[in-house]
Amino acid sequence: PSLPGPRPALPGPRPRTPRAAALSRGSGVCKWFNMRMGFGFISMSSRDGTPLDPNLDVFVHQSKLHMEGFRSLREGEALDFTFKKSTKGLEAIRVTGPDGAPCLGSKRRPKNALKRRSKAEKCYNCGGAGHHAKECQLPPQPKKCHFCQSISHMVAGCPARAQQQQQQLQLQQEVQQEVQQEVQQEVQGGSGMDQEEERLQKL
Repeated sequence: PSLPGPRPALPGPRPRTPRAAALSRGSGVCKWFNMRMGFGFISMSSRDGTPLDPNLDVFVHQSKLHMEGFRSLREGEALDFTFKKSTKGLEAIRVTGPDGAPCLGSKRRPKNALKRRSKAEKCYNCGGAGHHAKECQLPPQPKKCHFCQSISHMVAGCPARAQQQQQQLQLQQEVQQEVQQEVQQEVQGGSGMDQEEERLQKL
């Protein structure tokens, strides 16, 4: 009788395909937000509709905020968001206000942003703020000195500016002279001590 042949190999387990990290939904308030650095933390009080006790901290970056203009958060602002686990812990993926509304954001702005905005909105026709020269309602104004605002001369020939520059130069020269005198006194004092040491050694 013939021997039975080898049994066919059974199919092995199918390889697992990596799944994307599951997103969860949360709600809470802004714990703190650093506008200059562009990130902060949300204090999450509810996860997928289940209240949390104690609250959990969720990292948030300004790029994840749903809002127009300068993106930031106001401390205590109510938020809805999706988040996931990452190397930073819990990280927000998309952040909105309640019911998907845009985030309110902070009323404050970084100092450098305020400076850029104020310079950009200055009118060079009337000197006012809040609009550009092309939007100015006044007729073309006579040119004036940017230093003292006089219309009798330009900034290059401003006597007040020249006087201020002269005073600054004089003050700088006086400070340099005082420093030089102090250095000379230290040098002279050092040479006098050397002479005294030589005299004592000869005795």
